[in-house]
Amino acid sequence: VDKESVGGCGGIIGRKKGAVAIRINYNGISLVFISCHLSAHGRNVEERNYECRHISHSLFSKILNPNSRPAHMIVWLGDLNYRLQGIDTHPARNLIDKDLHHKLHGNDQLLQQAGEGQIFNGFCEGTLTFKPTYKYNKGSSNYDTSHKVRVPAWTDRILFKIEDTYNVEANLRSYESLDEIYGSDHKPVKAHICLRLPQTQSN
Repeated sequence: VDKESVGGCGGIIGRKKGAVAIRINYNGISLVFISCHLSAHGRNVEERNYECRHISHSLFSKILNPNSRPAHMIVWLGDLNYRLQGIDTHPARNLIDKDLHHKLHGNDQLLQQAGEGQIFNGFCEGTLTFKPTYKYNKGSSNYDTSHKVRVPAWTDRILFKIEDTYNVEANLRSYESLDEIYGSDHKPVKAHICLRLPQTQSN
């Protein structure tokens, strides 16, 4: 097991932001997990893009040295802080209340930036079938009622990438939020990913 961390991301995101990574080698299979917390606020799209690139370069140059093989799978997760763009709070909440939150996918900054090739090249993500996971009143399932009245957003995400050359297949069984957990102003998310490995290795 190898582990690395990067904080500050070039000094632009403060002490509470950064990333950690762990590489697990098991039975010939290499798995890398990255957890990060990126810059907040809807206007900071370019900062978040920069932080993703900085984290990727900094962590992978350490944890994947020139003498090591590429990872079979990379899982990147955390509070990525990408927000909804081009829609105000009340229209967004009305769609969520009517279980029409899929209509907000086009406003999601992460999907927009990834679609333009700015971030997460080669990564996959499950469909956002669950409600936006931010921002809630702590201890409840009600969205923010403070004076800021923030626009809900899918800030909390799990993405993964498979190295094709190893003939490894990944099957995303589920991708969902845990609405029954109330300890934060976010709702946590979980993903169930099954790997199919080459026959020379154990499944």
